[in-house]
Amino acid sequence: MLFCTAGLSAAKLLLESGLSPVVLEARDRVGGRTFTARNPETKWVDLGGAYVGPTQNRILRLAKQYGIKTYKVNEEEKLLHYVNGKTTTFKSSFPPSWNPFVKLDFINLFRTFDKMGKEIPNDAPWKAPHAEEWDNMSMKQLIDKICWTSAARRFATLFVNVNVTSEPHEVSALWFMWYVKQAGGTMRIFSTSNGGQERKFLGGSSQISECMARELGDRVKLQSPVFRIDQSGDMVLVETTDKQAYTAKYVIVATPPALNLKMHFNPELPPLRNQLINRVPMGSVIKCMVYYKENFWRKMGFCGSMMIEEEGAPIGLTLDDTKPDGSVPAIMGFILARKSRRLCGLTKEERFKRICESFSKVMGTEKALHAIHYEEKNWCEEEYSGGCYTAYFPPGILTQFGRVLREPVGRLYFAGTETATEWSGYMEGAVQAGERAAREILCTMGKIHRSQIWQSEPASEDVPALPFTTTFWERNSPSVGGLVNFVGVSAILSVATLAGVVAYKKGLVPRC
Repeated sequence: MLFCTAGLSAAKLLLESGLSPVVLEARDRVGGRTFTARNPETKWVDLGGAYVGPTQNRILRLAKQYGIKTYKVNEEEKLLHYVNGKTTTFKSSFPPSWNPFVKLDFINLFRTFDKMGKEIPNDAPWKAPHAEEWDNMSMKQLIDKICWTSAARRFATLFVNVNVTSEPHEVSALWFMWYVKQAGGTMRIFSTSNGGQERKFLGGSSQISECMARELGDRVKLQSPVFRIDQSGDMVLVETTDKQAYTAKYVIVATPPALNLKMHFNPELPPLRNQLINRVPMGSVIKCMVYYKENFWRKMGFCGSMMIEEEGAPIGLTLDDTKPDGSVPAIMGFILARKSRRLCGLTKEERFKRICESFSKVMGTEKALHAIHYEEKNWCEEEYSGGCYTAYFPPGILTQFGRVLREPVGRLYFAGTETATEWSGYMEGAVQAGERAAREILCTMGKIHRSQIWQSEPASEDVPALPFTTTFWERNSPSVGGLVNFVGVSAILSVATLAGVVAYKKGLVPRC
């Protein structure tokens, strides 16, 4: 018995193993934090989780099994970076800078992120050598410690906003470094080409959950929110708000941790699990799609990707959302973290207007003002998600409570993308978590050995992962702080040497 993409993945594997699972889904649809809307204006549009890329091999395996094809997000033309009222174009994962101090700061920032990540175990970040030190530090504190320039600090803030839809002061440095590491590092998680945003599914991401649901048939019960789980008897009793009761030998709970608070447990959850679910909030995001009559940005030499660093701009990051055949021209954008909370009080029409005005300013054309359609999804108001993309760990929580995140409670097992060790927060993480929880039950039943619970996934042949290369300069350039210290010491030594020579020539130093 299960609950959503992680729950469906678990049920699919259990069914294939000869068991008889039932999926209890709170919503009137399957897919959880994926949501493909279909209408004449858009054909189809992913208002929830949408992107997939190299190393996300489990979700790609499922898509291939169901005949769902992927296509690349357009990044052929130039990307745009808007900051301090000025737009610049670039062709890389991160915007360049002509200021040598800013350039050094950027290199050192992301090099440090990846270096810290190498110390953190994917399956147990609380065991990292510096776990407590980093967990007691917010990302804002870490960014302030690493960065010397305001430009690097500002972009690092956007980097946190984009990846975990939260603010740097809200999240633990340990948790965020782990989150980036388990997705393959800074380049893999942030890049479009060869990264986590490289592709989308033709026809929408919800198709995968819908295909699994069709395979499971009437075992999937929609509009069945669970409010009580009782494992005090020989069988686990699960009750839903529509007054249905189900019994099972085992239950997989595949919701974000905080949604466990909507459920009553008998016996009560263990202390650390009960405390954990009170301490891991969801991120804040409104996903927006702006549609135009023509793809004017490509004609201007822009691919549709924009990184917008302006406090007054609603959108922080955009990607081209035009269909792969060139039809239905659109730009997707995220209203992230603090901005989503600030703008959620506006009407949909007011947000639409502000977004178009911002796009017009960044791209330098009035054509951006004349959109013909708008779609949005405010995940903060979604009752059975509580937010998106994922739950985050504030400072001090991961080292104290993280170890119980996946720990079974009696005959209860826990899935959901938050429990994944690879691509947590993504569809890939949901599949890994669901299949792992299913194998935990199969192990408990004696059907598989414990060594088979965690299984690696063969690399996708259709979406290969290419290595990211770094230059000698990127690997070895000094940080701004190191350069300042070096220049400072060198200057002191030069002055001291000069003073010594002068003193020697004036006879102030005895001659040997």
